[in-house]
Amino acid sequence: MFRTIADFERAWSHEGAETLKVLKALDDASLKQPVAVGHRTLGRLAWHLTGTLAEMMNRTGLAVEGPAEGAPAPAHAAEIASAYERSSRSLLMQIKERWNDAALLVEDEMYGDKWARGSTLLALVSHQAHHRGQMTVLMRQAGLKVPGVYGPALEEWSAFGAPPPEI
Repeated sequence: MFRTIADFERAWSHEGAETLKVLKALDDASLKQPVAVGHRTLGRLAWHLTGTLAEMMNRTGLAVEGPAEGAPAPAHAAEIASAYERSSRSLLMQIKERWNDAALLVEDEMYGDKWARGSTLLALVSHQAHHRGQMTVLMRQAGLKVPGVYGPALEEWSAFGAPPPEI
């Protein structure tokens, strides 16, 4: 649970930038890469991740800019990345302008339960990391270069002067 706005801002600045890096590495063809037959595609996961910023956080009384619930995923990866970037900026702006540290203890109705806002923010960050991880696997399956998030990706080790880990 986040207990200060400053702590969330630091975490979100990093997490949002890493997610945007992953989204910007997508191309239009990769959006069709499915998890499995009958499951979400890479494009649908990217759009879900983007839409969740407003969908989840607007339940707390914020007015985060984002795609309408149920809006179809764009066919162009750049549109998804752009929408995510706008929503991410809007989220941080809304929190900094409308909440203080005490507001993180306020409880809101969330999916049939009550969550403290600091817990909602942690759930948002965790949700994003979860789907970002799924996306990197699908990116490999789609033949894309995967950017490093919490450390270098396979192709990035040489820039650190080190061999990639054994496969």
